[in-house]
Amino acid sequence: MPVAARLPLLAAAMLSLLTGLWGGLGRLGYEFPPPRAVPIAFHGPIMVSAFLGTLIGLERAVGIGRRWAFGAPLAAALGALALATLPMPAAAWLFAASGLGLLAILIESVRLQPGFASVTIAVAAACWPAGNVLYAIGRPIPEVVSWWIAFLGLTIAGERLELTRFLDPGPRARALFASASGVLLAGALVSSFAPDPGVRMLGAGCIALACWLATYDIAKKNARRDGLLRFTAVCLLSGYVWLAVSGIIAVAAGVNSAGPLYDAWLHAFFVGFVLSMVFGHAPIIFPAVLARAVPFRGRFWAHLALLHATLLLRIASDLAGFSPGVRLGGLGNVLAVLLFVVSTIAAVLGAIVRGSGATRATG
Repeated sequence: MPVAARLPLLAAAMLSLLTGLWGGLGRLGYEFPPPRAVPIAFHGPIMVSAFLGTLIGLERAVGIGRRWAFGAPLAAALGALALATLPMPAAAWLFAASGLGLLAILIESVRLQPGFASVTIAVAAACWPAGNVLYAIGRPIPEVVSWWIAFLGLTIAGERLELTRFLDPGPRARALFASASGVLLAGALVSSFAPDPGVRMLGAGCIALACWLATYDIAKKNARRDGLLRFTAVCLLSGYVWLAVSGIIAVAAGVNSAGPLYDAWLHAFFVGFVLSMVFGHAPIIFPAVLARAVPFRGRFWAHLALLHATLLLRIASDLAGFSPGVRLGGLGNVLAVLLFVVSTIAAVLGAIVRGSGATRATG
């Protein structure tokens, strides 16, 4: 698919991100009105399925290079539109269809390049439609979110496992990875019919995966490098800390309903872990999708630092029962993401301008 044809899908992902952030502020109690067309109750599905689902599907479709593969991000983008225009189950079924499309892409990837890492990522993809089917038939989000965590956690872990081939960690490391992934996956399954023990098991899997990633990931070596390699490595390693924090909260509390501990658990995972991965990989993912470089800039450290500082305030305030700190930390999380978007767009546009200037100068 030509680059120009990918732009609407990328734009849909970015619009979903902004809508989800706006809805998140509404959930925190800020008085400016959230988008009227999309209730603030959809904050979670928008961020996970509309934003990340479209973005991950687009990245994978570009990677496999098959036209049919772009049906997966298209279904996720249509799901976001359905949230604003159709009864709720329609959006959830579209997200489930997108998940099945992503699973088909990854099954093809396993066929083309078989290996433990690619199988792990395919299993992760199966968790996304599983959760969305439960959501479509009316299960509440606290019972569905474990499947979304398994989807994103195993996807990211599988991608990092793929890169450890350069370090040759050995069979023991692979066995430990399989055990940690199995516990996380079992936790998602058990949480569907026994939420409390399932969430605790899921949390144990997150802790185990965080320890594995912190021990074996190539990011440990890259953190001593310069520029983009160092920035990405710090994003990853700090994300693993938040993955462990989310697991500790889940194991200690067995959280499965709304409240401060639930807020701390979910945002430690989705903001601390997942968005750290997005920040770190954006300069790699966007060039693949846009065929345009995203040069590293020193200002990228600002949005990463702001994200972690404000998330620390939010989680600490959740644990202390200090609601003003939760609201302030949540606002800071949103500002960090907006700063990330602006910095990334500015880097792309700057590269385009400099490139065209170089073309004119040499022409």
